[in-house]
Amino acid sequence: MSRSANAQGLVIRNYNVKDGLANATVYSTVQDQEGFIWFATPTGVSKFDGKRFRNYTKKDGLTDNDVIKLAADSRGRIWFFTNNGRLSYYYRHILHNDENDSSLVYLSRSHYMQYAFQDKARNIWFLNTAGRVLQYNGRQTTYKLGTKPTDIMWLLSQDTIFQPLQEYFHLASVKDSSNESQKIFLSPAFPVQDERFGSRIRRNPVVIVNNTLYSFTPRDIIPFFKGSEWGITEEISCMSIDKDNLWIGTPRSLYFIKDFFKGERKLSKLLDNHFITSILNDRDGNIWITTYGDGVYHIPFKNFYFAYLDNTNGLYSHSIYSVFKDRRNGLLYIGENAGMLNIMDAAGRIQRYPLDSTGGRNSVLSILPMPKGGTVIGTDNAIYEYSPGMRKPREALKLRSIKDLDVTPGGKVRVVARNKVVNGLDARPMDLSNLETQISSVACVSDTSYYLGTGTGLYYSEGNHQPIPIQDDPRLSQSIKDLQWIDGFLWIGTSDQGIFVLKNNRVIRHFRTADNLVSDICQQLYYDGNGRLYVATNRGVSVIDTRNRVLLRNLTSNDGLMSDDIRGLSHAGDTLYIATSNGLCYFSRDHIPVDTVPPTVYLNAIRYGDSNYLPRAYFQHIYQRGSSFEVEFGAIAYDLPDLVEYQYNFSNDTSSGWVTTMSNIVPYPKLLPGDYTLLIRARKYKSDWSKPVALRINILPQWYQEWWARGILVLLAIMAILLILRYIINRVKGGEKRKTEYNRRIAELEAKALTNQMNPHFIFNSLNSVQHLILEKEEKQALNFLADFATLMRQMLNNSRKSYISLEDEIAFLARYLELEKIRFANSFVYKFELSQELKEYTVYIPPMLIQPILENAVKHGLAPKNGSGHLLVRLEMQGDLLYCAVDDDGIGWEHANSMKSGKLAKHESTALSVIKERLQIIKSFNGSVGKLEIIDKFKSGFGNKEGTLVEILIPIVKML
Repeated sequence: MSRSANAQGLVIRNYNVKDGLANATVYSTVQDQEGFIWFATPTGVSKFDGKRFRNYTKKDGLTDNDVIKLAADSRGRIWFFTNNGRLSYYYRHILHNDENDSSLVYLSRSHYMQYAFQDKARNIWFLNTAGRVLQYNGRQTTYKLGTKPTDIMWLLSQDTIFQPLQEYFHLASVKDSSNESQKIFLSPAFPVQDERFGSRIRRNPVVIVNNTLYSFTPRDIIPFFKGSEWGITEEISCMSIDKDNLWIGTPRSLYFIKDFFKGERKLSKLLDNHFITSILNDRDGNIWITTYGDGVYHIPFKNFYFAYLDNTNGLYSHSIYSVFKDRRNGLLYIGENAGMLNIMDAAGRIQRYPLDSTGGRNSVLSILPMPKGGTVIGTDNAIYEYSPGMRKPREALKLRSIKDLDVTPGGKVRVVARNKVVNGLDARPMDLSNLETQISSVACVSDTSYYLGTGTGLYYSEGNHQPIPIQDDPRLSQSIKDLQWIDGFLWIGTSDQGIFVLKNNRVIRHFRTADNLVSDICQQLYYDGNGRLYVATNRGVSVIDTRNRVLLRNLTSNDGLMSDDIRGLSHAGDTLYIATSNGLCYFSRDHIPVDTVPPTVYLNAIRYGDSNYLPRAYFQHIYQRGSSFEVEFGAIAYDLPDLVEYQYNFSNDTSSGWVTTMSNIVPYPKLLPGDYTLLIRARKYKSDWSKPVALRINILPQWYQEWWARGILVLLAIMAILLILRYIINRVKGGEKRKTEYNRRIAELEAKALTNQMNPHFIFNSLNSVQHLILEKEEKQALNFLADFATLMRQMLNNSRKSYISLEDEIAFLARYLELEKIRFANSFVYKFELSQELKEYTVYIPPMLIQPILENAVKHGLAPKNGSGHLLVRLEMQGDLLYCAVDDDGIGWEHANSMKSGKLAKHESTALSVIKERLQIIKSFNGSVGKLEIIDKFKSGFGNKEGTLVEILIPIVKML
């Protein structure tokens, strides 16, 4: 921070290369329509929003880096003047020059532009160093007004046509040879406080000749400021009019005349030994000063409402501990550390009094008025009295470790030290060591009664009695920093619990940060006597209405205070004086400036993927997988730019979808295709939210993200899945079919093999029968038998190649077989086949050679051994998908036959039956139908006295109409 060397200082902020400025040498500055401040330097131009500099050079489109002048027109363009004479301007984020904009092409002849004007059609007119006039109409740049040189005075005199784009003009003389009728005044024709003359000066161009300022009109030229009359000997390099104030820049200093147009004659010299190149008064009232080699200086508008004092403009140091404005005589008392007391009179003259500090630290901690005149001054180690006219303050009391003092209604001074209290400057100190705590403050209720604030809470005393604790409420046991007795209420400032208000020793109100108190750490309480209590804290000042006990407002360094560390306060009329650790500031307490105008929000850049795009209201791009979308923005705020906060809304819910941030970048890592609207707004310290800036975003889908492409892809995927499933299913089915066919074929082969196992046995038995007939000399019967046997063999061979044969063929086969057996056994039995009616309606197919072994056993082992004629009944009927076959004989029976068999016969019979069962099991494996074989001895199984065997078999069939 740089401050003035004047009794009423101004806080001035410096911006330099370390802050981002393109160069410490700045030639000129302008403000564009959006509100940005532009600076022309030898190494490019800088655009400033209050927080960030954006620099432009030849790489960005300037015709030369050495830009000597700037001009802002009404269309929002910023024109850059360079020594090469080539035109260029900035408009809507683009630098236009004669290489990218053919309308700027013209023959410069190495002459550069000096001045710029604008006509009513908003065409731009330039005057170059050769005196030639050029016009730019947006389509082309052409020379105008002939080839003869044109004087700047002529352009200024054509005020109905040309409006200058700068406030002042440096001329060698005010004589206009082309305007003989123009009057030239050598001294002011009117006082500057004359409203009409002041209005004329503000409306018309100013001409600077040496160190004199003239108001120019085609009719006359009138001086209104002569530097020589103000003690300015150097030439004036620049000037600016700020409301009623006048700013003057010279190669040596900056001068400021507050209320110049109200007739004030006080000249303030600022920025001594600085070459001032230009001065800008922006639209918010801020002042910008550019220098040659020292960067840019900025004076915020609100600083003009504050006056500052510190060690740079009259005080001993910047650390102020106490302040008192004596309304009776206009003196301002300022207490500092090291026992230094400053007294400033109404004219701003400061008298410094060093108080005794030989005993160590002796800060001036309190200054109070005495009812009968004069003041009492409290330091760490003594009490002093002072009245106007005294040569220096007089020591009235020597006491170590003084903490506070107060004046009773009767005018008696009560002083408290670490463990003592003095009831009057001429009284003996009363020892309070028995309290076993450190006393910090005192508040007098009357001449005899008072409250004490200590490190362990509140105490009360009357007269010379020992203080008693007032700590029924645990909250009153807090460490207390200061006390104020106001209209029957005790106000208590604590070390870290805010403010307590007591009535009749009971807490009736508690102020803390939760109630918007600026801080819970109180350092001093100051009452103005008119219903306002000022709470000095480590974070600023809180103002409380003591009558209604409500918080009115907070004041901090953000509002213009020198520091947030507040040590003391005083007031006189409307002026409030605040002592801080960084100096003293004073201002009109009822006219504190508050910047409630929202900042201007702007878009700075759009980034998508690896590319940067110029900001615009509508952004459209094809979707890029894995690319991040990012918007960089900012706000134009020259006062407290670090406190600007932003909100953005991407949800279209303008009521509750806002996201608050201090960052100026909004990142969206994964922005899917679609239409979006991004709203961005900002607010400054104590301002409302700005009007949102809208950015419409359209992320176009890739072809494969279109609905029709997705539909096709889905259909293709479904088709592919179906084809794959079909292939898999067919593969599985084919495998299963092959496996089933393989198993079926194996089963058939196994069944045929089992069938073939029976054939040799039958053939053997049949040949035995033929042999028997031949031996018995029954040749004819043997021949008939052989014929039938041959037929039977042929039929058996045919059947053995088939898995199934018709029931009709099977019965014919069985009948022929039984006929042969009858011949063999001399017609010793008769047989009969019984078929159910259902079997006669269908053609039924059954596996061959399943019934024949049963018939063979019945004949050979049941009927043949029987004495007498036997009977054999074969009964066939349907049971679902099975053929029920019952072979019933009246032979000797199963058990009797088994007892007669030899081992070989039994084994043969067992093999035949096991073959039948095995065939039924094989048939089940490929047909699924379950067959069954059961042998019943009728005599043993409850058939009465009947002998014989009943064999039941269930055979899987194939049924056809």
